[in-house]
Amino acid sequence: MSLRKPAGRSSPARKYDILTVLGSFALSQDPALQRLTLRLICLITARYNWQANQLSVAQTEIAKLWSCDPRTVKREMAKLRQRGWLIEQRAPARGRASVYGLGSEQIFEDTRPVWQNIGPDLVDRLQPEPASEPATSVIPFPQAPGPVSDGSLWAEIGLRLHAEDPAIYRAWFAGLTAELRDEALCLQAPGGFHARYIDTHLRPRLERALADAAPGLRLQIS
Repeated sequence: MSLRKPAGRSSPARKYDILTVLGSFALSQDPALQRLTLRLICLITARYNWQANQLSVAQTEIAKLWSCDPRTVKREMAKLRQRGWLIEQRAPARGRASVYGLGSEQIFEDTRPVWQNIGPDLVDRLQPEPASEPATSVIPFPQAPGPVSDGSLWAEIGLRLHAEDPAIYRAWFAGLTAELRDEALCLQAPGGFHARYIDTHLRPRLERALADAAPGLRLQIS
């Protein structure tokens, strides 16, 4: 298994996760390791090129950023390489600075003991992705069917929601039951979390579809 890397649609959150775990880790360590970690955080925040996944800064510039001398920079960068937090991609050459990549997997592994201190939401996000199963062992998972037109208001709304986004319909709307009561469309979810998620994230979709199908009716979700 491997941890998800800071790339793709989830990359903004993953960048903040790296900085968060490093910060929490630093505050739990002895002064020497705390200072080294905070220096890395400062370097990442100020100079890391996330798009290229590279860091290329001269030691003199790092010395200014860290308010120290170049010899200290050389020692500290060596420590970061030894820990696997920075990975040298290109050695320094005449007139050119070293190029480093961020050892995100090693950073996540080393900071794992403090994840729970930050919160269960971060723990959930940082769980390793399961290894891919061989294609021959993949068993198709049955999906909820699309809505069936039976003349009811909820069926009409379901057809609209399914046409808008079939995946969201199958995941969140297919399991709802509906009842007309007191000039309101009352939707019953199979569980509390399901109901709260729809009410928080998907209610506007439902309200638009309801307004198109039956203007004036209120929406209730439970």
